[in-house]
Amino acid sequence: MTRYAVTVKPGSKKGPLVETGDDGALTVFVRERAVDGAANDGVVTVLADHFGVPRSRVEILRGHTSRHKLVEVDD
Repeated sequence: MTRYAVTVKPGSKKGPLVETGDDGALTVFVRERAVDGAANDGVVTVLADHFGVPRSRVEILRGHTSRHKLVEVDD
C-alpha cells in the first residue's frame, strides 16, 4: 500500500488528469464540482484509472472536505 499527498482541483476543464510534482505529490484535476462528495468520487475514479487498480483499492484517508487529501492506493 502506498500513500500519496493529493491536491484536488474540482470543476476543472483540464480533467480528468493526474500530474506529479517534483516532490512526488499528486495534483488531480476532476470535472466534478465539490458538492455532495462528487469531487471525492471523481478523485477515486481518476486515481484508480491512473494506477490501473479497481476503485475499491483507492481510499481517501484524510481531507474529505478539503482540497488537500491523503490517499492510500493498494497496489
